[in-house]
Amino acid sequence: MKNYFDLKGQVALVTGCSGGLGVQMARALASAGCNIVPIARRMEKLEEVAASLESEFGVEAFPVRCDITSTEQVEGTVAKAIEKFGRIDIVINNAGTGAVAPAEDITDAQFENEMQIDLFGSFRVARAVAKLAMIPAHYGRVINIASMYGLVGNKIAPCSPYHAAKGGVVNLTRGLAAEWGKYGITVNTICPGYFYTPLTVETLNSEYFQNYAKQVIPLERYGNEGELDTAVLFLSSPASGYVTGAAIPVDGGYTCV
Repeated sequence: MKNYFDLKGQVALVTGCSGGLGVQMARALASAGCNIVPIARRMEKLEEVAASLESEFGVEAFPVRCDITSTEQVEGTVAKAIEKFGRIDIVINNAGTGAVAPAEDITDAQFENEMQIDLFGSFRVARAVAKLAMIPAHYGRVINIASMYGLVGNKIAPCSPYHAAKGGVVNLTRGLAAEWGKYGITVNTICPGYFYTPLTVETLNSEYFQNYAKQVIPLERYGNEGELDTAVLFLSSPASGYVTGAAIPVDGGYTCV
């Protein structure tokens, strides 16, 4: 039987890969035979992740410390990955942050930081990988991790900069897909709903938020570990070559009501 998700010999660069969803997605790709370049700001965490990927899945992992708000660091990281592997087939733009406060109290610094990481950071990485690896190879899979909050507003957790940045990621995805399709590069975005991460666990475990979730999520629960994996594998696979510019919610139905 054909394995549509076989990624043996391919290389994926995954941002925000020191914990949480970044590590989960890196594990999914590694399980399909993909070599991983995990990047984040905490090198000790990256080294732990890399060692775990190599020991469990038998792939190569090449951790690189990188602050995605620095164009110089991003371009240097991509160059190192290409020097190591000779290619980058997949990029997962997962690094993000989230300022939670009423819009009228959000500072300029908070708004700018959100844009620098979630939106401009995703563009910096995609731009560097496309220019240095994917356009020359005439092949690539760019997967931006936005949020269901990039598609809708919300009344439970005021975070207007996050909505703005993730909405920007969704339409950046469409723009890049339109521009880079001629190079054999697909660009898509996944819009996760409520998943446990180190940044969300306290909020998601609160009684008021759990009651809210049951009311507004058709499946009446948060996402479980692993439930993003198949979306990532599908969009990373050569078999998804006719899918580009798409925003795929993985949100238990939150955005359908």
